[in-house]
Amino acid sequence: MSKRPEIVISSRDADRLEDLIDSLSKDAFPGKADLENELARARVVAPEEVPPDVVTMNSTVRFRVEGTDEEFTLTLVYPKDADPNGGSISILAPVGSALLGLPQGGEIDWPKAGGGEHRVRIEEIVYQPERSGEHHR
Repeated sequence: MSKRPEIVISSRDADRLEDLIDSLSKDAFPGKADLENELARARVVAPEEVPPDVVTMNSTVRFRVEGTDEEFTLTLVYPKDADPNGGSISILAPVGSALLGLPQGGEIDWPKAGGGEHRVRIEEIVYQPERSGEHHR
């Protein structure tokens, strides 16, 4: 089994996500244990100390599908802010929790619409609240 990369998250995101998890029933969503594991292994830092090249809550990320020219952009959001028409991904989605804390250049497996997965790479963190000075959003 390969070692999972270190992830970095802000103390504000960690606190809000722990509150969110605590507010949900035990079986509220299938990825609850995965999100809890991600939070448990994360290096938590003050919002002002978050590296500018990692995915945080409310970050907008541009991805590229490995081996293709296909790109797409999504914003990692809390469930209440998820856009049913696309453009965002909830932290409660398995891919959403896998994105949290990953650096630019990082790769993850992404589910395909018809089944299976493809590998995607974080090409650019277009917007990160902490990098923009929004430490108390």
